[in-house]
Amino acid sequence: MPIRSIFQDVERARSRIENLSVDELAGELERDPDLLLIDIRELQERVDLGTIPGARHVPRGMLEFWADPDSRYFRDFFREDRRTVLFCAAGGRSALATETLLDMGFTNVAHLASGFAGWQDAGRTVEDVSATSRWVRREHAGGGPS
Repeated sequence: MPIRSIFQDVERARSRIENLSVDELAGELERDPDLLLIDIRELQERVDLGTIPGARHVPRGMLEFWADPDSRYFRDFFREDRRTVLFCAAGGRSALATETLLDMGFTNVAHLASGFAGWQDAGRTVEDVSATSRWVRREHAGGGPS
């Protein structure tokens, strides 16, 4: 049997979830101070490119574990009815992750359809994560990365 394209799964997920534009997300961020904005990209993506201001980093590989109150990894910023918006680089991973949260029982979730790239392309503010991250690659005294 041939391997099914992941892009079919992404399109199926997008048809089942709420897809926000950059302007819609920006408006929600202005109106709702309790909105939970989740950046599911890899740590190095955040460090290299920055993030949307106020976004919490939840690595895609830990999302379900951090969101499940029965998990020893649970993070209490997750609440099943809290408005939660996820984003990744271009909207594929976050579409699948949003669908997963809905399947888990979360009731008020969406994702940024164009991803972080869309946010940047729209000229929106980007937080420089490398300025504060302890995970940034730094030069050592002898030159080159340490």
